[in-house]
Amino acid sequence: MSNDGTPQWNQPQGNQAQGQGQPWQQPGQYDQQPGRTPQYGAPAPTGPGGEPPLWAPWYGIAFPTAVGRFFKKYARFDGRASRSEFWWWVLANAIVVIVLYAVLLAVIFATGDTTSSSSATGVQADATSNSPLIAIPVGLLGLWLLATLIPNIAIAVRRLHDANLAGPFWFLSVIPVVGPIVLLVLMLLESKPEGQRFDQPERG
Repeated sequence: MSNDGTPQWNQPQGNQAQGQGQPWQQPGQYDQQPGRTPQYGAPAPTGPGGEPPLWAPWYGIAFPTAVGRFFKKYARFDGRASRSEFWWWVLANAIVVIVLYAVLLAVIFATGDTTSSSSATGVQADATSNSPLIAIPVGLLGLWLLATLIPNIAIAVRRLHDANLAGPFWFLSVIPVVGPIVLLVLMLLESKPEGQRFDQPERG
């Protein structure tokens, strides 16, 4: 109680709080330790230029940076991927696949040999053979799908982690019709701080 009779709150200060001359702090306020996963709700550390380390998600990442980060984390199934990381890559992947498929169709129609045959309804044109050039876009498309298979699964698992879901939820995609739809909904879920339990900062 003060000299004027006003009661004082029992609030630790100065040396009383820490015993070492450090200012008093709320429990859990600064309990992040170097090399350890930040506590739930704490922002991930950033490096030069504000770029988060590879073990951490990058919220609000730009399109070209998301593509580069996808390949940097080629086969990392630990950690998390923000919605922007995941969906920017989905867009980039779709563009590449569509372009390669369009090139394939263009080669087929441009180089296909056709023959004419008569029928009761008139003349019909039937494609009978195609140029060996078709092997080029087919090969490129196949190589792309094969090269991105593992990292596509990895980024999907990290997106599930960001929503605080276990990676095996990805196997929903193998269930015909319903599975991919359910997985799509899960990929749209908001980020949850509890997903930090999947981070492995020691991997860098």
